[in-house]
Amino acid sequence: MRKTVLIAAAALAALFACTTTSNASDLVFTLKNKTSGTLERFYTSPVGVDDWEEDVFGKDVLEPGESIEITIADGRRVCKYDLRFEFTEDSGLEDLEDSQDLCKMGSYTIHE
Repeated sequence: MRKTVLIAAAALAALFACTTTSNASDLVFTLKNKTSGTLERFYTSPVGVDDWEEDVFGKDVLEPGESIEITIADGRRVCKYDLRFEFTEDSGLEDLEDSQDLCKMGSYTIHE
């Protein structure tokens, strides 16, 4: 009886581990700022969702010539995201929007 309980517990643990791993589809890419302006805010949202998610940078910014590794860990199983880039007011650059398949992208470079 005890052996059966241990086998059942092990099977349940393995099932939970597989489920957790398959749900954790984090999207990771490098964001590069090849503009002359400071990128102040960066928003993402799955294509078709009308509202932007929270600012990915929080209190950080991305200066000209810098790059940063971005991880989107929202638990969704989608690849296509809308992206919004907002620059500081003194940069003279207009905000940019784009849509990308983040599952196929290792890096994204912002150009003027």
